[in-house]
Amino acid sequence: MSMYTPAGGEERGDLAYDYDDAHGQGLVTFAGVMLSIAAVLNIVYGIAAISKAHFFVGDARYVFGNLSTWGWFLLAFGILQAFAAFAIWRGASWGRWFGVACASVNAILQMFWIPAYPVLAMTILGLDIIAIYGLLAYGGRRRAYQAERDRAQTADRAPAQTAGR
Repeated sequence: MSMYTPAGGEERGDLAYDYDDAHGQGLVTFAGVMLSIAAVLNIVYGIAAISKAHFFVGDARYVFGNLSTWGWFLLAFGILQAFAAFAIWRGASWGRWFGVACASVNAILQMFWIPAYPVLAMTILGLDIIAIYGLLAYGGRRRAYQAERDRAQTADRAPAQTAGR
């Protein structure tokens, strides 16, 4: 089965892709990068909160727990976000949904930060929404896209190898 691409050529293999699939993979990679950045930040914030660093306001009141409790939560959540980013980059099918869940929880957490850091929180909230969109719209095609790209590269190399003999 072949299909014409917008550039006028034909695609090889059993799977034909729309033109935007290749471009959509950039959003999936973006989602993985955003989750990894959020993971690093949450791990650093968690360690700072656990060690009672002077980065956070000392007399802040929390709905439940204290600064140390939030620090352990952020540390654990940062580790989960790192796993989600690696799963997305590997193209694991479950990684897409795990990434959506992590980005959604991070977006909700950013809503709690709006009174303290409004510009930063709204910026990260917007980036989380873009990451969620990328994973939902294109994340399911990641492994199939990578397999098709590998098949195309193998097919391109095969004629060159036989022509040299």
